[in-house]
Amino acid sequence: MTTHAPETSGKVLLDAEALSRTLSRIAHEIIEANPELDEVALVGIQTRGVPLAQRLARLIEERAGEAPQLGAVDITFYRDDVHVRGGEAPLHAQPIVRETLLDFPLEGRTVVLVDDVLYTGRTIRAAIDALFEYGRPDRVQLAVLADRGHRELPIRPDYVGKNLPTGRDERVQVELMEIDEIDRVVLVPEREEADRD
Repeated sequence: MTTHAPETSGKVLLDAEALSRTLSRIAHEIIEANPELDEVALVGIQTRGVPLAQRLARLIEERAGEAPQLGAVDITFYRDDVHVRGGEAPLHAQPIVRETLLDFPLEGRTVVLVDDVLYTGRTIRAAIDALFEYGRPDRVQLAVLADRGHRELPIRPDYVGKNLPTGRDERVQVELMEIDEIDRVVLVPEREEADRD
């Protein structure tokens, strides 16, 4: 039985093999920058940051013999584009609330936030706000699979899989086996009402 990859109208920037190599390099860089791996936690930003963090944790364990703590953070209520209106219907479709899972103390740790695409920086700002509701880590680092530019906030990743310069009328779409049944990164035309992260 053969399975076929879902059709895409965009340009494939990273296929499964390139994505795997990219994650392997990021894992190596995290190990190099953090000699005390027992003090490191990888926290994926819902949704696609979570499986990326899980993959990085496995790669780090394979290479260093020690797995970092693993968590997930949902930023829904920390976003600056979600507005709750007293008793009235929202003006725009509201994002789905997902699970935050941080079952270890943040104090004394280096937390590596993991996300798929870095764009304006607003998602990362929201993730940092959410994280600090649960504790105060010693350091926060940022690992992203793709950095597409167009920053609106002064946020810079510590670990970047691929710098992908884009136009504002384009979108970098990360598809992962755990969610989309395929591994690839695709450049597609921007949807009219796409979220701005």
